[in-house]
Amino acid sequence: MKVLVAAPLHEKALNILKDAGFEVIYEEYPEENRLLELVRDVEAIIVRSKPKITRKVIENAPKLKVIARAGVGLDNIDVEAAKEKGIEVVNAPAASSRSVAELAVGLMFAVARKIAYADRKMREGKWAKKECMGIELEGKTLGIIGFGRIGYQVAKIARALGMKLLLYDPYPNEERAKEVGGKFVDLETLLKESDIVTIHVPLIPETYHLINEERLRLMKRTAILINTSRGAVVDTQALIKALEEGWIAGAGLDVFEEEPLPENHPLTKFDNVVLTPHIGASTYEAQERAGVEVAEKIVEILKKSS
Repeated sequence: MKVLVAAPLHEKALNILKDAGFEVIYEEYPEENRLLELVRDVEAIIVRSKPKITRKVIENAPKLKVIARAGVGLDNIDVEAAKEKGIEVVNAPAASSRSVAELAVGLMFAVARKIAYADRKMREGKWAKKECMGIELEGKTLGIIGFGRIGYQVAKIARALGMKLLLYDPYPNEERAKEVGGKFVDLETLLKESDIVTIHVPLIPETYHLINEERLRLMKRTAILINTSRGAVVDTQALIKALEEGWIAGAGLDVFEEEPLPENHPLTKFDNVVLTPHIGASTYEAQERAGVEVAEKIVEILKKSS
């Protein structure tokens, strides 16, 4: 049996596949035309946020039994097309939770203390001490939109920092909220009362542009927006307008509606915005966990089907 690994994968995960007797074909992020060739005789495909596994790719893979995402989101996989063909789609939903949560908190610190701006000025030979007055996180209200695995991890860290927690989720887990001292409120209340708002929801039709102009206008002028979920959860043009007109104090963004973010994009012009290139899950620990988990799932599925 052949497994196509179409994205970087931890060595432990590759060894699990090989030890199971599978032939591993590795090609990092192939373009669709190349992908169409590679999938013709494979039983499994492993991807990360790239490449896209479209209906066309699925229909060109007659032996395909499982598509695995070494990570959380499945938005680069046509899940419906896979279901129609009886192909299992698996992921590693918990593998990167802590890594993404720590980045979200890191972005909070970076924006609140103007760390990236201070670093840029130092490299320019400027001692920008006066311009780098910041705020503490202790005692501030953190609004967490999406209280699943990642939101829960953010809450645990924030509680240790002495922050107050407001939570919004369509499916509230009151037991976990009680554990971290959080309170569930409606989205409008969260946006109005939070000093920092951090987003941890999947990209589905209901969350597309969840944070739009109307909702950005609800936030405090001193508030910070953090997004490590999916770029399209935030209306980029509305956010640019909010930053230009001072509706909010700043933002920390790891995800964007267009990735990679184009050179000279308007978001790159703001000194009160910290940008990272979709690195939420990019830790050695998360990649090992995600790779091992999906490799084990593929072995189990393919062994059953053989």
